Amino acid sequence: MHAITTFYHFFRIDQPEQMKQELNFKAKELGLQGLIICGPEGLNATLSCSSQTRLESFKSWLREKIGVVDLNFKDSESEKAPFRRFVVKVRDEIVTLGNPDLFPDQKQNHHLSPTQWNEVLKNEKDLLLIDTRNWYETKIGTFKGAKNPHTDKFTEFPKFMQEQNADKNQKVLIFCTGGIRCEKGILELQRQGYENVYQLEGGILNYLKEYPNDQFEGECFVFDHRVAVDQNLKPTENYDLCPHCGQPAASKIQCSRCDYETLICEDCLQVDLIKETCSKNCAHHYGARPGVKGPRQIPSYEQA
Repeated sequence: MHAITTFYHFFRIDQPEQMKQELNFKAKELGLQGLIICGPEGLNATLSCSSQTRLESFKSWLREKIGVVDLNFKDSESEKAPFRRFVVKVRDEIVTLGNPDLFPDQKQNHHLSPTQWNEVLKNEKDLLLIDTRNWYETKIGTFKGAKNPHTDKFTEFPKFMQEQNADKNQKVLIFCTGGIRCEKGILELQRQGYENVYQLEGGILNYLKEYPNDQFEGECFVFDHRVAVDQNLKPTENYDLCPHCGQPAASKIQCSRCDYETLICEDCLQVDLIKETCSKNCAHHYGARPGVKGPRQIPSYEQA
């Protein structure tokens, strides 16, 4: 069983490259896998380890390293390794909104706990509920009644809100996977003049931990080999990544070239040739020589 944790923390890092070296050293020492985004504004990470004890050792080291005792870790587990390696990427923003000047401090900024969030959704009607995630994330699950901005990336969110011409006094609720986008999203909305905006503390993952099968419908997309987690934060049994475009996929096909069974997404299912093949390689060869069989394609995760 692989222990998994996701976390973020906004704090000033004067030397991100040095922090990267220290994170790499500690991860190698403890046998961690995953991804950490490191930048002048802090850390954003999802990590896994085959040992819960070693993952807890990393948490303790990090708390001491950055001087934060109550660092919020959101934990889950998976039988299959969600990552194949460990990477630290240094970027200007740990969640890219396109405005590094918007820096969340560590004070609560209109955060709603899962319980408070539930009470608002169930008891208040005149509100604007917005999913700040990308369009492909929203396809497999979101909160009841949430507005989908249909964005390809988070940098499009400010323009989307500007185009809404919404009442700046109306109550606005925003949410994302683990909470980090909303930390910057709420600052952007306040910059635009919204007076009554709130964010879901800890995001969907924190909500599902307390309220599975309640106001959130479907599953929650995650950026690792689990693809998504269900209402109980278990790895999905319904989705895989589409081999053609990388979107969440649930439509089963048998490849016309190599007979391999796989899942592809609804969009690729509508495209001639692609809808009949299990990989870009099979699509290319089947397009060139329709009807000619070839060797089975072995997905990278099966080779690992």
